[in-house]
Amino acid sequence: MSFSNDRSVRSARVLDAVPTQLLIGGAWADPASGATFPVSNPATGEELARVADATPDDGRRALDAAVDAQAGFAATAPRDRYDMLMRAYDLLHERIDDLALLMTLEMGKPLAESRGEIAYAAEFFRHFASEALRIDGGYQTAPAGGARFLVTKQPVGPCLLITPWNFPMAMGTRKIGPAIAAGCTSVIKPAPQTPLSMLALGQILLDAGVPAGVVNIVTCTDANGVMEPLIRSGKARKLSFTGSTAVGKILLAQCADTVMRTSMELGGNAPFIVFDDAELDEAVTGAMAAKMRNMGEACTAANRIYAQQGVADEFARRLSTAMSALQVGPGVEDGTQVGPLIDDAGRGKVVDLVADATARGARVLTGGAAPDGPGFFYPPTVLVDVPTDARMAREEIFGPVASVIPFATEDEVVAAANDTPYGLVSYVFTNDLRRALRVAERLESGMVGLNQGVVSNPAAPFGGIKESGLGREGGNVGIDEFLEVKYIGISV
Repeated sequence: MSFSNDRSVRSARVLDAVPTQLLIGGAWADPASGATFPVSNPATGEELARVADATPDDGRRALDAAVDAQAGFAATAPRDRYDMLMRAYDLLHERIDDLALLMTLEMGKPLAESRGEIAYAAEFFRHFASEALRIDGGYQTAPAGGARFLVTKQPVGPCLLITPWNFPMAMGTRKIGPAIAAGCTSVIKPAPQTPLSMLALGQILLDAGVPAGVVNIVTCTDANGVMEPLIRSGKARKLSFTGSTAVGKILLAQCADTVMRTSMELGGNAPFIVFDDAELDEAVTGAMAAKMRNMGEACTAANRIYAQQGVADEFARRLSTAMSALQVGPGVEDGTQVGPLIDDAGRGKVVDLVADATARGARVLTGGAAPDGPGFFYPPTVLVDVPTDARMAREEIFGPVASVIPFATEDEVVAAANDTPYGLVSYVFTNDLRRALRVAERLESGMVGLNQGVVSNPAAPFGGIKESGLGREGGNVGIDEFLEVKYIGISV
């Protein structure tokens, strides 16, 4: 049997092992309508599987299961919740090869990146397992005497968790981990492009001993039709969403009717700033990490690369050399460093943004044209002389395209970096410590990478300001998003 055929057999085995039904009340169930929708491989366009297409009634059944399980789960001992999450952590690592292949098949990223995401996803379970043991409160004497203040934290209640397609496993564990640690039940709706990873995670949670009804999964193509009734029902008490700012605003409006707790991890327009005293090779390595992780399909991706005039040309040349050396192909193939974009619409937006920039005077140093053939591929691309009125200077690119923009002064680049409604992450490369701290404090973003191109870490608070979101995920504050503070006054 050839290696290619062996890989095909293994892919079929992995796909056959993934549940394709809804997870409701601890059991896999068909949707009320019996309808399904296809999941396709973005590298080939071929159908991988068909999964359940939930109806609004299915969504209500899932939320009812979460509501029914809430009181009992909230009463579980923190150590029991710790054990569940640690068993799930172990299972993710035991099954990492199959889970990585599954993710590559449905999402497109190279196998090495998929393996990295599974390990990253598992870390959220390990991190929040420990946080379950550290939920605290307080006890104090009233300032005027005569009473005592008892402060405790309790689970917020049933949660609705909506996850994106670009990190289909890690964005799930980043929400499910703190929900379980806090004692909350949940209904999860994964993106229709990549439901298989979440369904595989659902089976892992069942295998880890998570009680029936604590985690429910509804896959669907009509997201608004299924989720809006759940948001407005008054039964769910928390919504956590990762996705576009436009959709986030709609969800916030829906949550307003019941004053539902929300966490919003939304869009970004990250500036990447290279000062003339930076180590250029280090800056190029950082730019490659910040730009090309996940083929550029990340809210943290470097969207606007600013290089000081003294180094702008040399930086662009080195970046172009590094980008043009990347190997593009199906993620399952050995040596692939850049896989396909998620779908035709995703690639179409990248094509349009590059065409708009070049029409306005931008020059292409490498890449810049989509190849013929199957799959939604786009080559690593570097543009220079991108004008400020180009669309890619204002919109998320969400693809493997880097635009290099020269600047003269610190004040100029800080003003340009902040000239956006978004504020998720910024990157700064400089060897001047005073400048590094000064610029980091002036940048309007929830996170800053100083001389590093990746900021995501389960032990650190992830989130943005302005139109990039509300709340934080990860770190020792991530669990607070799933807890309510209760004050009990005691007369003595």
